[in-house]
Amino acid sequence: MSATYQEHGDIGVITLNNPPVNGLGHATRAGIVDGVGRALDNPAIKAIVITGAGKGFSGGADIREFNSPKALQEPSLHTVIRVIEEADKPVVAAIHGVAMGGGLELALGCHYRVATAGAQIALPEVKLGILPGAGGTQRLPRVLGVETALNMIVTGNTVLSEKLSATKLFDQMIAGDLIEGALAFAKKIADTRPLPKVRDIRLNYPNADGYLQFARNTVRAVAGKFPAPLKCVDAVAAAISKKFDDGIRYERDLFLELVQTTESKALRHAFFGERAASKVPDVPSDTPLRDIQSAGVIGAGTMGAGIAMNFANAGIPVKMLEMKQEALDKGLATIRKNYENTMKKGKLTQEQLDKRIGLITGTMAYADLAQADIVVEAVFEDMAVKEKVFTQLDAVMKPGAILASNTSTLDVDQIAAFTKRPQDVIGTHFFSPANVMKLLEIVRGEKTAKDVLATTLALAKKIRKTGVVSGVCDGFIGNRMVEQYIRQAGFLLEEGCLPEQVDKAAEKFGFAMGPFRMSDLAGNDIGWYIRKRRYIEKPEVTYSKVADLLCEKGRFGQKTSAGWYDYKAGDRKAYASDEVNQMIIAHSASLGMTRRKISEQEIVERLVYALVNEGALILEEGIAMRASDIDMVYLTGYGFPLFRGGPMFYADTVGLPNVLMSIRKYAKGSHPEAWKPAPLLEILAAEGKAFNA
Repeated sequence: MSATYQEHGDIGVITLNNPPVNGLGHATRAGIVDGVGRALDNPAIKAIVITGAGKGFSGGADIREFNSPKALQEPSLHTVIRVIEEADKPVVAAIHGVAMGGGLELALGCHYRVATAGAQIALPEVKLGILPGAGGTQRLPRVLGVETALNMIVTGNTVLSEKLSATKLFDQMIAGDLIEGALAFAKKIADTRPLPKVRDIRLNYPNADGYLQFARNTVRAVAGKFPAPLKCVDAVAAAISKKFDDGIRYERDLFLELVQTTESKALRHAFFGERAASKVPDVPSDTPLRDIQSAGVIGAGTMGAGIAMNFANAGIPVKMLEMKQEALDKGLATIRKNYENTMKKGKLTQEQLDKRIGLITGTMAYADLAQADIVVEAVFEDMAVKEKVFTQLDAVMKPGAILASNTSTLDVDQIAAFTKRPQDVIGTHFFSPANVMKLLEIVRGEKTAKDVLATTLALAKKIRKTGVVSGVCDGFIGNRMVEQYIRQAGFLLEEGCLPEQVDKAAEKFGFAMGPFRMSDLAGNDIGWYIRKRRYIEKPEVTYSKVADLLCEKGRFGQKTSAGWYDYKAGDRKAYASDEVNQMIIAHSASLGMTRRKISEQEIVERLVYALVNEGALILEEGIAMRASDIDMVYLTGYGFPLFRGGPMFYADTVGLPNVLMSIRKYAKGSHPEAWKPAPLLEILAAEGKAFNA
């Protein structure tokens, strides 16, 4: 069983033993009930202690059983808690490490709770679009008070046990060995009667209506499209106004309602998608990793500086190389300024700032990087420049060093061929600003060694990135798809839209920013450079020329205070530009196109379905291993709305037949070559299947 029972004198001890976090799967729940039963049946046992093996008490539900029959199989967590509450011998929860979600609810069902300092206490269900479903919203307010409990439930944030030591949540804090302390406590209260139950604590809260209205207004302002936070307030309100059993039933009803929402399904999809992304079918989980104790970065520009900060933040010393002292000094100054800004926000101490800056050193000699375990180049996106860099790295780097390229579009196999060690070469596509953005697109070359891939995935976690593996193609997953998105945005301008209308529709759909504001932020000259290459390499692919006209005017975006929009000094707000709008209208006339009114629905469908169709091709070609990987790229790197779960998940919720029908409709428009349906999309739609099966 995933829970064991032992007797220590007159105390029965049930130990949850379901690595890695003692999840409350069916076998664990059954083991708890069995252990309680054995202790109750033995007259010699005076009290029961429930604790967790390893590093924690319990992290809650066993995610391996989500969406499976075992998750609902009796004994449910409700049943386990009822068995504990109704026991005629005291049950003590002995908490260390973590007590989260169902783990905390289990502890709240015990008669007593003891804990060590440093234990992480939380009800994080709201982060999955649901609320605690086993009494958490009814019991936690009874031990912490309404305001503290509501804040924890609505945010899902973790609180350290010592900060709650003065509340009714804990009966004693254990300073030494947890089990010894818990056994001593259990002996002390063994004869106490009646047994205290959290459910019996009277919850009196004066002026509850006024506070709850304030709470609803506050939560509504930050909850956005997610319904769960407000439902959490409703559930806690029931703890105040209803009898306990009625409150439990109301909590359960809200839980079942939220589980069925698209928003919750999207959050759960993202939760599992992030975990799936690190799993590569042909790279075993026990693949030996290369040791990463030091790093090098080529280039001290915005990207290189951000990448260097990632290593320093993880405690890895890094040397940053530039060809000119002025550029190197500027990069080091940028890093210091970024850290100082973080410190001003209270997110970094002076000691931490000094330590991190101390881990970053500059150099202008490749030889100084020779002993680094990994080196990441972040130079100009040009194959000739990459060739020079990797030829020099190949000459100086020690055997076994990982040579990584931050290329966003170029052929990693060609880059690897510049070296005599292609097995050590991999793509690590960071997103700007690299010290902030969560996504790391990991590009696996044809000859990339399995241990190099496994090491890079592990490194992604260490530097707190979501690593997603991509195969080699032009633009990999993210930029290959976004090119189709940007193409459609350009066509929409030719046909009748202005930038503000397109951006407004995209942002109303939920994107962090629309395509034109995004381009202004990234720099329109970057896209222009790539398009010039495309015109030569792929003359059959059509693009709107409006973006080229914009760049010919030197309007590269925020960095020139002029792009698709106008910008004012020190102000990042985008202001509609009459000059740009007139240029767009004149361009439509030069093409002989009659501009038309285009609906928000058409704008959104063309932008999003362009992503979906290209994503289907990427899946079909094996560039992405799974649809959820594509969704993780877009959720963590491209501002796709989290409540919609990513482009492929969103297509599943719309229904693939409906997506395909719209694509065929748009194929009858002015650019039919941009709307050739992906064969995989056609097959899945015909079979009534989804991308995320």
